[in-house]
Amino acid sequence: MTELNLPAYPFKVIKKGDKPFIFDEFRKNYVALTPEEWVRQHFLKWLTLHLGYPNGLMAVEAPLQYNTLKKRADAVVYSNTGQPLMIIECKAPGVAITQQTFEQAARYNFSFNTRFLAMTNGITHYCCEIDIENGKIRYMENFPSYKEIS
Repeated sequence: MTELNLPAYPFKVIKKGDKPFIFDEFRKNYVALTPEEWVRQHFLKWLTLHLGYPNGLMAVEAPLQYNTLKKRADAVVYSNTGQPLMIIECKAPGVAITQQTFEQAARYNFSFNTRFLAMTNGITHYCCEIDIENGKIRYMENFPSYKEIS
């Protein structure tokens, strides 16, 4: 897999037939190891180990409905009272984080109404804070710790 701009972690990876699978600590199951999944697993591990995000307060592939379409957010971070705090959108390392990526996360946020949106391709990471009352978006210089968003 591609080297990322995140620390390396010792993930459990197995092969089923000729396809690799990675153990997802959040879903408690082996899932297909795609480039996007590689990014998601690294990014979530980084959030938990380095920024204090609790494993138990993150949902992977959180279901949502956008108009009549059923979608899934790559990950959603919750408060200890169950309030959604952040949507995380992951892309494969070769996929640029663009305005379309931000718009995708923003569309998903209609279902969750979080104050923070995060986007990563494992190389570049963005986090922005949404001020819904004033209609403003502020891109953050540093990625916030869990204490800063909760």
